[in-house]
Amino acid sequence: MATRDASDFDFEGAAAFEEQAQRERVAGLGPWRVALRRLRRNRVALAFLVIFILLVAAALAAPIWENVAGRGPLANNLSGKVTLDGEEANVVSLDGIPIGPTWQSEYLMGADSNGRDIMVRLLYGGRSSLLIGLSAALLTTLLSIALGTLAGFFRGVVDAMIRFTLDVIWAFPVILLGVALGTALSLGGLQVGPVEISGDSKLIPILIIGFVYIPYMARPIRGQVLSMREKEFVEAARAQGMGPLRTIVSEILPNLSSTIVVFFPIMVANAILLEAALSFLGAGVRPPEPSWGNMIDSGVDRIVTAPHQAIVPGVMLVLTVLSLNVFGDGVRDAFDPRAKVRVDH
Repeated sequence: MATRDASDFDFEGAAAFEEQAQRERVAGLGPWRVALRRLRRNRVALAFLVIFILLVAAALAAPIWENVAGRGPLANNLSGKVTLDGEEANVVSLDGIPIGPTWQSEYLMGADSNGRDIMVRLLYGGRSSLLIGLSAALLTTLLSIALGTLAGFFRGVVDAMIRFTLDVIWAFPVILLGVALGTALSLGGLQVGPVEISGDSKLIPILIIGFVYIPYMARPIRGQVLSMREKEFVEAARAQGMGPLRTIVSEILPNLSSTIVVFFPIMVANAILLEAALSFLGAGVRPPEPSWGNMIDSGVDRIVTAPHQAIVPGVMLVLTVLSLNVFGDGVRDAFDPRAKVRVDH
């Protein structure tokens, strides 16, 4: 039988004591501080967050690049010429083939079939996609919080009506429902009382995307509220004479904050991807206004002769959605109490 000397026992005892002290230090931290420390140690998630921030910064700098390139996102230039290696070349050849990437300030990423600068349109298209994605995700979040909280807290008839509405929306595939609504609203616009929204407004895809994703966030929130309303802190709030609205605001919503933070970046990624799909199918941002989706759509026809028209916006879309999804997974792991990421004081 193997024996251990005193030094082995001393080492194991010190390690156990240090582990216990570590647990006590972490237990004394609030859930938000623990989650932040876990997230800071997830270098992959932080790296993709940096990528997303750089993409946003590039989109915001679109007017600066427009001045550098000397051409706006809507400016056609079918008969224009560009100087390459000391020689003039047609921006769009007589055969209708646009110039490829020049790797200089003018037409850095090449031109499209109308002679427009793809780099300029790419950055302005990023502004459109990010604006629609962020706005739609915010709309989804607000409506999901309201509906999920009301359904889970009041139950009964209120829960049945809201759950039925969510189930109806859930029954339709997201793209099919988005295309149907986008096509209908793009033809006649939307009028609600004195408010009228034209069919080519960016508010149309924002409202559509914000609406179709409500069940995907409201249903989990409803489930959490159903569980919370039976907890001791809610019973204590009722015993103190708090009304339903005050109980929801002061007790329920603060405990939903971590769930909302986890869902939001994923909702933004899904909204950007759906906006690109709707624009690709002609039910989102309408040309000539640039969007990554309609830029890919216009580039598909030239995928053999001018593949850069589809590849460049496609890469930007993939990087944006991928960075948000990876960062969202990191946030989810940070708030998961069963996460195995070690947290140091």
